[in-house]
Amino acid sequence: MSVTGPRGFRAAGVAAGLKSSGDPDVALVVNDGPLAVGAAVFTRNRVVGAPVLWSRQVVSDGVVHAVVLNSGGANVATGPQGFADTHRTAEHVADLLDVSAGDVVVCSTGLIGELLPRDLLLDGVSAASRALDPDGGGRAARAIMTTDSVPKTVHVRREGWSVGGMAKGAGMLAPGLATMLCVLTTDAVTDHADADAALRHATRTTLDRVDSDGCMSTSDTVAVLASGASGVQVTRLELQDALTEACATLARALVADAEGASHDIAVTVVGAETEDAAVAVARAVTRSNLVKAAVFGNDPNWGRIIAQVGTVPEDVAAFDPAQLDVSVNGVQVCRAGGRGEPRELVDMAAHRDVHIEVDLHAGDASATVWTNDLTHAYVHENSAYST
Repeated sequence: MSVTGPRGFRAAGVAAGLKSSGDPDVALVVNDGPLAVGAAVFTRNRVVGAPVLWSRQVVSDGVVHAVVLNSGGANVATGPQGFADTHRTAEHVADLLDVSAGDVVVCSTGLIGELLPRDLLLDGVSAASRALDPDGGGRAARAIMTTDSVPKTVHVRREGWSVGGMAKGAGMLAPGLATMLCVLTTDAVTDHADADAALRHATRTTLDRVDSDGCMSTSDTVAVLASGASGVQVTRLELQDALTEACATLARALVADAEGASHDIAVTVVGAETEDAAVAVARAVTRSNLVKAAVFGNDPNWGRIIAQVGTVPEDVAAFDPAQLDVSVNGVQVCRAGGRGEPRELVDMAAHRDVHIEVDLHAGDASATVWTNDLTHAYVHENSAYST
């Protein structure tokens, strides 16, 4: 059901000609209310696109009536003209829906450094507005795909209310939110403060811990819209729980569709002094090309894993190297900083999922970061992206 699973939303996805393939490339999600609550989080990259600059302003007052998204061009590094194109897109949506342009979030994804063909984009927005449908979430999810092989959608149901969502992303995924656009919707009754806090908590432990290739996007946007159409008032914790479930599902879908990947890898660090320390160690492992290449070759090379653990500074994560334990798919291949069970006992070929656990023996905190292996197909696809 995607973003139109909750009540009070319509969506559409159309082909505007931004993609040479002719595939759908413009999506529109509209909140019909009665509430127009909105919040969003964005990439932490210092280089950002015009849509991010615009949308940061839009969500500052907590009111969002619509989100317009395009694939086929990121509108990043496009100067004043790029920002003018974003502003004009928001104004066009506002005119069509009779809302304020300042309440329209704009998202773009695709190649950096190229201006979008404004006329095609605006015509696509017009077509999307005519195609708006309470069942249009699936079509919207397809329209935001770039190198994705499948659309990513979710619908989390609660008693009398729900959360829906769609996301795109299949590479350039790294903390700072992944190259990822994500729209979440809910028909719960909530306010901006609760929606913002719940979203930040949900993304912190899910989408922000997806690290496909260590490359942070310039366009990451995760927006949540609340219509209040269910009439069910929810607490911040109730909303946080549902949003976290939705974001976790979408995060795993992003990793599962990572460009050319053959394994999904969960790196869990336990026994850390703090959660931040656990995350830092997990990120060090997930960003290692040597570890990722070993997983591609079905090789439980624990030496590469502990070598990455050792790159984390002591003031970030305290541990004794002589106490490190590492397990791969339940087999403890490294024990107390040395050889454990024979690596031949680890089966990495039978299943796509690989679970690496690192025990620091330094505390009680833990964290998991998700990544994927490094394959020939990934290198091939990203060597020819702009062509």
